[in-house]
Amino acid sequence: MDRDSHSEDTLSTMVLENIKNKLIHAFRTTGESREDPQDSGSTVSPVSIGRSYQANEELRRAQIDGAITWLRSELLEMRSQDLQLAQTLLGLNTEIQRLRRESYGSLEVEGDDQQ
Repeated sequence: MDRDSHSEDTLSTMVLENIKNKLIHAFRTTGESREDPQDSGSTVSPVSIGRSYQANEELRRAQIDGAITWLRSELLEMRSQDLQLAQTLLGLNTEIQRLRRESYGSLEVEGDDQQ
């Protein structure tokens, strides 16, 4: 079971990293497409544009990291609920099997009494 959860962790991490990279790429291309080439003649210095872009990029990364952290916590909560549900279902199955054995046992005893 521990090996299964480790492989699930690895798979979850890979999926989340893929989502993170797609989001970073999407934000990066969105930010680049917003830049207007006609603004190159403006009075704003390239250094301040670079700093602004860098600050926006860091903010985007922080937001993406926050979203990924939230997704991880939700996935862990879902896994916990899944394990609880599995335990409940196994307990119910065990109880059903026990009741069946008792029921069949009482039927055999009644059948023996009638013969």
